[in-house]
Amino acid sequence: MENSVAKNQSKPRLSIVIPVLNEGVNLKILLRILEAVVDVRNEVLIVYDFKEDDSIPAIKEMQKDRENLRLIHNTLGKGVINAIKAGVNAAYGTYVLTIAADDIGPLLAINDMASLMDQGCDLVNATRYAYGGKNIGGTFISGNLSSIANKLFYLLSGSSLTDPTFGVKMFKKDLFGNLNLESKPIGWAVAFEFAIKAQIAGWKLGEIPLISLNRLYGRGRSSFKLKWLLEYSRWFLFGMKHLLFKKRNKVIRKIPSNMKR
Repeated sequence: MENSVAKNQSKPRLSIVIPVLNEGVNLKILLRILEAVVDVRNEVLIVYDFKEDDSIPAIKEMQKDRENLRLIHNTLGKGVINAIKAGVNAAYGTYVLTIAADDIGPLLAINDMASLMDQGCDLVNATRYAYGGKNIGGTFISGNLSSIANKLFYLLSGSSLTDPTFGVKMFKKDLFGNLNLESKPIGWAVAFEFAIKAQIAGWKLGEIPLISLNRLYGRGRSSFKLKWLLEYSRWFLFGMKHLLFKKRNKVIRKIPSNMKR
């Protein structure tokens, strides 16, 4: 199935990269919803680290009916940062979207995110904390820490984005390698680094609110650990250093009608 997209259909506009770790149950739901609501021609890349991952048999079963679904073995190293790099390397799309397998909320925003990309954005960042966006699910500690940290960073650093730590990002594939991402493989810290470095590089930015529905189905719990704070703090300080005296980047925002006040 590795080359089925290239052989059997025209090039997709969008490559959806989903890092996984035993997400077989979640993927069955997420991919069915994705197929129903996303209008953009796409391919879906499920990126796994271990051959024993229970995501693999689930995807192989679904591949019988979907030619745009691929399994990508991440051989670059553990963690989300390496899974994303492996996914981008294998992607055929002009645009790449990164999402988590345990959150169905972002699926409803994909068409609007692609619309902003078509308007010339280099990066469209989803936000849970502004313009009607919400964060539902996950743990009380992780949710509150995320909300506070993002709001503080926006107020103190001069960041143009209201939720830079969020992993839901759509970007141009051909620009990805320019950022030299180097986060430690801790949670989704790479998403924070990505948002900061894109602003430093002067990328044209877009932002769209969505409702994140984290771990409301399937099995498992949020894997957030307090020790991750050290890595996130590293990028918080890095962003403060490089963005504080920089003029805020212009951001194109698209507010879905159901979130307009």
